[in-house]
Amino acid sequence: MSQLLGIIQRLQTMQSMEGQEDVPQRQFEVNGKVICQVKYFSGTGTFEVEEYDKDNKQTYQFDDIDAAAIEIFDIVQEEKALS
Repeated sequence: MSQLLGIIQRLQTMQSMEGQEDVPQRQFEVNGKVICQVKYFSGTGTFEVEEYDKDNKQTYQFDDIDAAAIEIFDIVQEEKALS
C-alpha cells in the first residue's frame, strides 16, 4: 500500500507544478530499468501514462489521479513479477 501512496504523492506533486512552461513528467523504474513515463497536462487536467514494453510503447490517458496511480502501480508490479 505504501508504494501506491508514493505513486499518488508523485502525481500530486506533478499537479502542483501547474503554471510552469514545461509539461511535468516523471519516470518510474524497476531495478534501474525505466518501465513507464507519466506526463501531466494542466490545461486538460489529464495524465498520460506511457508504458515501455519490449516491442512497443502503449499510451493511456487518465483524467482521474487514482486511476492513473493504479495503472502505474499495476505496471510496476507486473515488471517486478517478471524480474
